Amino acid sequence: MTLPLGRCVATPGAIRTLEEAGVSPASLLARHMNGDWGELDEHDRKENEFSLKNGFRILSSYALCNGEKIWVITEADRSSTCLLLPSEY
Repeated sequence: MTLPLGRCVATPGAIRTLEEAGVSPASLLARHMNGDWGELDEHDRKENEFSLKNGFRILSSYALCNGEKIWVITEADRSSTCLLLPSEY
């Protein structure tokens, strides 16, 4: 499974947080694209599997070494994927 990401964008807060943690946005996008949803509970993992088959939004959540979280969200129509902080949702 490879999830189409569409146009990839990131919020200023996500960019700053990734830089502070020394994490490449591309590494999180690769995980997301390949079905590694990060730190999601079983319910949210099942929701992503359902959404893959039925064309709904996909969410991943990744914990960074500095204690921050980054969410990666691919829109239902697969036109875009955004990296953002949960507080920016």
